Amino acid sequence: MECSDGKYAWMVKIGEKGQFVIPKEAREMFDLRPGSEILVLGDRKRGIAILPREMQSEYITRIFSGLEDGKE
Repeated sequence: MECSDGKYAWMVKIGEKGQFVIPKEAREMFDLRPGSEILVLGDRKRGIAILPREMQSEYITRIFSGLEDGKE
């Protein structure tokens, strides 16, 4: 479901083994195919983020630069 300005949200169910299916619309949007690698980030306060490989370097750099600056 599109929220606004290119932002989307989807509801998924977690299976017994902790697995979930990324919705088809999201897979197509981010070109996720069988064998694609994703990075899962977790923050107890802010939740979970899932990043496709193409976006990982940018976000890892942002995260680590924020840590160096003393930001959370």
